[in-house]
Amino acid sequence: MPADIESINSICEAQIMAISTSVLHRTKEATLSLPIQAALITSLSSLMIWTLYFSTYPPVHNALHTTRHSTLAVACH
Repeated sequence: MPADIESINSICEAQIMAISTSVLHRTKEATLSLPIQAALITSLSSLMIWTLYFSTYPPVHNALHTTRHSTLAVACH
């Protein structure tokens, strides 16, 4: 009887390993796909530009003052 339990345990472990490997593989494919990478770089770039444009920290504000006015995107005064 214990031999049967051991074989069942090994089958269950193999199935769990296959499922977890499959999930990891699908996750890897999804996160490394080109559309996901493009969306991430666009989002991060936009967030960085937004943060710099609306910064109230004086050195950043002064450094981007001319750019801010020349793009007409942000009125700072």
